[in-house]
Amino acid sequence: MKKIGLLFGIEQTFSPAVIDSINNRKIPNLSAEILKVGATRIDDATNCNVIFDRVSNEVPFYRSILKLAVLNGVKVINPPFWDCFDDKFFLFSLSASIGIKVPNTAVLPCKEHPPGTNSETMRNLEYPIDWDKVFYYVGFPSYIKPNHQNSFQNMFKVYNSQEFFSAYDLTGNKHTLLQESIEYDEYYRCFVIGDRARVMFYNPEKPLNQRYISGEWKINPEMESKIAETGIKFSSVLNLDFNVMDFAVRDNEIYAVELFNPMANSDKEILHADNFKWVVENTADLLVSKALERKKPSNINSIADLFQSAESKPLLIPKPPGKKRGRPKKIN
Repeated sequence: MKKIGLLFGIEQTFSPAVIDSINNRKIPNLSAEILKVGATRIDDATNCNVIFDRVSNEVPFYRSILKLAVLNGVKVINPPFWDCFDDKFFLFSLSASIGIKVPNTAVLPCKEHPPGTNSETMRNLEYPIDWDKVFYYVGFPSYIKPNHQNSFQNMFKVYNSQEFFSAYDLTGNKHTLLQESIEYDEYYRCFVIGDRARVMFYNPEKPLNQRYISGEWKINPEMESKIAETGIKFSSVLNLDFNVMDFAVRDNEIYAVELFNPMANSDKEILHADNFKWVVENTADLLVSKALERKKPSNINSIADLFQSAESKPLLIPKPPGKKRGRPKKIN
């Protein structure tokens, strides 16, 4: 019997709905269930063939267990080695390098010393910072936002240098970005599941349960197609099977403004009926297809092999537009 385990936290309806969707298909020798974990030994093995992770970003204990699962040949979605992707400055740099338009973005030194450091630790840091150069590049209005985890938390919108310094003083030892504010005409959220994408109207300024706009709103087909293609392209570069991205449209130009949000709340009360049904059914399709794939023998001789075993394909960085086409660069 092949098993699909779901690991989730505060979501109340999404993961249980995915479990029901899979089990209601009555596929022979395949079932889905809530994954239960406890204190784990290094030689323990899970009885799941596939694990769908919705919460390990908040619980490091789960992340360690998921890495052990990958070592034992379990397919984890998304692979638990994406810690390095929790660096928004890197992701925006990567996006720009492959031709995806993003806001002007600068990474900033912490306002205060990180824990356990002092002035001597910072001997390589330029001082004073050339703030005028930063402001000229990014412009105003702009956002000070965390470089890690949820960038919508502890985010400040500033309209001039005085407001910037007032907000920057509040960031303490947090690692932050200053990013151009795209004063958008339209705003969309794109769910990418495997090689499929769904583009939704989204308003990040409203309460959580009112952000997904439903009803008779129609997305321009050309705009919808371009956003979906961009979402699939970028998620494929990171080898993410489940990802959520945000796009702002200004003067008919599409900007990717949130690139990596695989744990976005996907409950029915948040997404509303049609979007929720699409996300549930396509997630179930993805998990079933992963569970039915032939298991490859584990052959771990180096850390690179371990990372490769967690991925469905090598991480390929396409050449940016305007340059001579050639073989993609493989990143191990």
